Amino acid sequence: MTTINSNNLIVVISSPSGAGKTSVCHRLLERDDQLGLSISDTTRSARDNEIDGKDYNFISKDEFKRRIKENAYIEFATVFGNFYGSLYSNIEEHFSNGRDILFDIDWQGATQLKKSSYSNIISIFIIPPSKDTIFERLTSRSKRSGDNKESIENRMKEYETEMSHKDEYDYVVINNKLDACVTEIEQIIKNNRNR
Repeated sequence: MTTINSNNLIVVISSPSGAGKTSVCHRLLERDDQLGLSISDTTRSARDNEIDGKDYNFISKDEFKRRIKENAYIEFATVFGNFYGSLYSNIEEHFSNGRDILFDIDWQGATQLKKSSYSNIISIFIIPPSKDTIFERLTSRSKRSGDNKESIENRMKEYETEMSHKDEYDYVVINNKLDACVTEIEQIIKNNRNR
């Protein structure tokens, strides 16, 4: 694939599970109409509060594997036994509509994206105030989403691995208070748009 030059930004946001990445992304999208979301394909089941085509595209493993063979994904990874991937077509759709695109993905996906032919990629890693905060947030979230104790334990084990990749990002932002975190990221995006 040839290098793709575009003035549009690709904004990549990653974090350990439970650090508030999805909440931050939702808030950014509400406040910035120049920003569109890359909706990932996933083979995991939808949680009660998730909508197909809005939060994720929920597809079968067979369909996911077919898309891998067709080189439809700019990045994909296996996380907690499920496939997740971002489609090239999603980026092109947002760019053709004059929007920047926001990726809510893990460090594996971020690494693949940065190796792609796209220019204008900025990467932001959100960290929690402490590891204890993550445990509290995951426990609280499990009551709403139905995640079991084993799922929380798996995510806590993965915490150190995820945190070990933070220095690979252009920016590291602490999510102590959601509004302050969102405002800091908005400023980062604004600064990069003005370059």
